[in-house]
Formats: sequence, C-alpha cells, structure tokens
Amino acid sequence: MRKIVLFSLFICSILFTQSTFALLSMELTRGVAGAIPIAVVPFSVEGMPPQNVSAIIANDLKNSGRFKVQANKQGVDNIVVGQIQQTSPNHYEVSFKLLDAFKSKGAGEQSAAISKKFEVSGDQLRQLSHHISDLVYQQILGVRGVFSTRLAYILVQHLQGAPTRYVLEVCDQDGYAPRPLLTSTDPIMSPSWSPNGKQIAYVSFENKRAGIYIQDVGNGSRRLLSQFPGINGAPAWSPDGRKLALVLSKGGTPNIYIMNMASHQLTQITNDFYINTEPSWSPNGKSLVFTSNRGGHYPQIYQINLTNKAVTRVTYEGNYNARASFTPDGNHIVVLNRNSDTFNIGILDLDAGTFRVLTNSGVDSESPSSAPNGSMVLYGTLSGGRNVLGMSATDGSVQILLPARQGEVQDPAWSPFLS
Repeated sequence: MRKIVLFSLFICSILFTQSTFALLSMELTRGVAGAIPIAVVPFSVEGMPPQNVSAIIANDLKNSGRFKVQANKQGVDNIVVGQIQQTSPNHYEVSFKLLDAFKSKGAGEQSAAISKKFEVSGDQLRQLSHHISDLVYQQILGVRGVFSTRLAYILVQHLQGAPTRYVLEVCDQDGYAPRPLLTSTDPIMSPSWSPNGKQIAYVSFENKRAGIYIQDVGNGSRRLLSQFPGINGAPAWSPDGRKLALVLSKGGTPNIYIMNMASHQLTQITNDFYINTEPSWSPNGKSLVFTSNRGGHYPQIYQINLTNKAVTRVTYEGNYNARASFTPDGNHIVVLNRNSDTFNIGILDLDAGTFRVLTNSGVDSESPSSAPNGSMVLYGTLSGGRNVLGMSATDGSVQILLPARQGEVQDPAWSPFLS
C-alpha cells in the first residue's frame, strides 16, 4: 500500500500490487456482542428464480454486524418470511413480511411490522433483495440501510508479457455484481461519487499527463474536465453537485481550487507554498477539510472556511493524518492516522475534540470513506498479504473484510444513497 498518501497524488508512476479481476465476498471478522436476533426463513418458491432472495437478505443483515441471523423462527422476536412466484418467463412476484412477536393479533398470530409485494424481472431480484434488507434494517434500528448502495474502487491487473492494466470498477455494497467502467494501461486513482450517484470523477494519467475525468455510471460516457500543466488531482464533489474541489499546481505549488461545473470557472481556495491536497466538503458545503504539510514535515488535517478563508488545524493525534472526509452528520471526520509506525483508520469528534482509532489492524490502511448513513467506514487494508477492502462501524464494534478472491483492490469510495 502507498504509505505516503499525501505525495501519492503527485507521482505519475503509481505503485500498485498484482491483482486480477475477481468477485468480492464479505467476511464478518467482528460483530456486535449484543446483536439483535432475527429469523430469515427461507422463502417459499414457485418457479426457478436466478437469485436466492432470502439468502441475500440473511447475508446482508448478518454482515451488518447488527443482527444475529438464523433460519428457524423459534425463540426470536423479529421474523422475515416471504414467497416468490414466477408469473411469466423471467418475471417474478415477490412478497415478504417482517413479523413482530411482541405484537400479536391473537390466537398466536403475529402482526406484520412490514408487508409488501413487488413485481420484478429476474435480473432485478438481487437489487430487490438489498431493498428488502434496507426496509428491515430501518424498521428495527430506525436508521436507513445502505445495502442498496454501491462501492467504487481501483482494480489493478498485472498480466505476464503485457502492460499493467488499471480498472475503475463499481460493485454492490456486498461486493457482488462488479462492473468495470474504465480499463486503461495508464494509472487511475481517486474515484469520487457525485451526490446523486450517477457520475464518478477520477484521475487518469492518460498519455502520461494527469487529468480529471467525469464518467457516467449508467451509460459509460466520459469527458475530460481538467488537464492543466502539472498536477490535476483529488476531485471532490460539493454536496449540491454544482461544484468540484480539486488540486492543481498550475501556479507552481499544489493548491486547492473549486470549479463551477456549469461554467468551468475556477476559484482558488488556498494560495501558499505548502502542499495542500485531498479536499473534502462538509455536508453543509460551507467548509473543506484538506491535507497539508504547513505545520511541519508530516501532513495533518486542516479546515478552511469558504466564506472568510480562515484555516484551522483539526488533527493532533499521531504524527501523520491524511485523507480526511466528513461523516454525514458533519460532526466527525474519518482519517488515515499514523501513530508510531502503524497506519490505521481513526475518527475525530470535531465538537468534543476526541479521537478514536477504529481499525487497530496492525497493518497499513488507506482511503477511508463513510457510508451515507454514517454507520460504517470503507477503507483499503492488507489481509493475507493482499490489498483488500475493509469496513468498520464508526464505533469500532463491527469489522468486515471484502477480500478479492484472485486480486487486490484499493482507493475505495462509498456511493451516496441511490434512491
């Protein structure tokens, strides 16, 4: 993994490790001790649906770390039941209920906290399964689920006798259905989702020049947004999607700019001789956090007020902090933190000033990205000598690995809610 994240933006020859295209799969490595028992009873099925809906729901809830999932409905208060009926070739009617043992209609009949019916095609069954998981999660926990969201990351493939291949790829939140958006023999880095989830901004070094591109996730169309002389890097969308923060060195040193997406007009935000990079917007759009070496040799996180340009330092824990981004509540930032010689993911409470390490993996971590409901943080880490994706609850209680079975992934970014 690239340890010196601050300076990785400026190196045209980016170091990656060997990888191959692979399907990702979740592995829950730590769950909440007080996980809520829930039964996901195998759905009754008429026909031959291409997806096992109840199994996908069970895996979603289990891998959230918040539920203890079983197939038997005995002895639990929350029960998911359902049925699937094939109505025509490749079309299915799916109905499900979330039963609540505490609410009874009498004669032992349980009341349904949720009861819904859907009609979908076969290729929509996995997406529907995630939607059902979201409904169950929100009903029980009172927080919107993220099972229908997606992940973006960079996959790298070294082929014998061929140039290294870099792939911008997206997949479902559980690692399934990976889809390449761009394949190139030039390095790709720093994917950033638009607030509506329809576009991704990223850096590509095509023709040995850094450029920022915007790509449509749906149809794959792409356009060059910025290719000034020198550095073009670290794109970050504003919360309203109308602006893009980026790093340019066209004035000599790397500084942060904001581009109006409609007019392409640039506004310079930092203007000094320090290295200023990795901007990230606050949820209200009034400030940016960014990485800078202005406090000394090692990078720290600073916040700039976009109205008066006042800059304040926000990280003091450890000798290295970088890659900061806000959680959706705007009260915390997640960062790549080094204390001694170990890189881990940490979270800083901006109001209280308290810092907590989330991962404590003892190995390198990188690129933290918050889930849109604020419950989890996605990041890159090492497992078994390979670069993989990891997730941790923002309270540190849940940890998950998404190992690529035959490859390595990095530079992850969690999508916003997609509906």
